[in-house]
Amino acid sequence: MELLIKRTRFRDTITSGQLYVDGAYFCFTLEDKVREVPNQPVETWKVWGETAIPYGLYRLTLENSPRFGPDTITLNNVPGFSKIRIHAGNTHMDTEGCIIVGYKVREDGVILPGSTRTCLNDLKQIIRKESEITLRITT
Repeated sequence: MELLIKRTRFRDTITSGQLYVDGAYFCFTLEDKVREVPNQPVETWKVWGETAIPYGLYRLTLENSPRFGPDTITLNNVPGFSKIRIHAGNTHMDTEGCIIVGYKVREDGVILPGSTRTCLNDLKQIIRKESEITLRITT
């Protein structure tokens, strides 16, 4: 199974996008600002807790997280990043480099309260049924 995040809006502090599951639209995404500089090492452009992860293809797993609990969606082998998760939240202040998902979003990119936890739980249900899951991040 492949998930795809298509980054669509780039603002001063946030990046908005859409998540697709095997080609079908699923939900909205919210990330920190894209700061990636192609062909430059991550440590030259990353601002800790305020930077979206690099474009690419990542393997997803469900892991036990002390912060987010059991079955936390985790991106593996993200260059220059660790403990990158897909989790609930509403604004860029909730991301710290991770990906927020939700069914409803305001024009300014904020994920509306009430849609994020439901969306996350639905996404986990899909992922639990698969043994091999990847996430591709593009524009």
